Amino acid sequence: MGQTRTKIIGESEEAEKKSEVSEESSSSKRKRQKKRSYLAKGRIYINANFNNTLLSLTDEKGNVILWSSSGHSGLKNTKKGTPFGGTKAMEVLLDKMKDINIDQLDVFVKGVGPGREAALRVLFSKNYNINSIVDITPIPFGGPTKPKPRRV
Repeated sequence: MGQTRTKIIGESEEAEKKSEVSEESSSSKRKRQKKRSYLAKGRIYINANFNNTLLSLTDEKGNVILWSSSGHSGLKNTKKGTPFGGTKAMEVLLDKMKDINIDQLDVFVKGVGPGREAALRVLFSKNYNINSIVDITPIPFGGPTKPKPRRV
């Protein structure tokens, strides 16, 4: 059968007091200071497709520092691929960027989704020094030959 629990009143109260004291001392030691990092040149990549809008902040070499997406900002299903999803994703990314001092930004836009223009509008509303905006959407050229028409 099951075990019964017995409680000794004196010992349990002392153990609870000790655990409370240790929690208070450990929480006072663990006060984190947010790092204020500096970035001379940053790149923002906006990848907008019909289902989602992905944003990433990188350094000059392309190492991702921060990222966000419309799904990460709390939207689900078809709402992710809307202009509202692009604005929410950019707002979340800019909120994360508050701790980083950035001198110059280059923006690279990829894709034809509806969130790309909305994300850019939110970025323009903030006071960041934007050097350039480049559209890096892949455009097919040449490609495979079309099949010949069917002979009946």
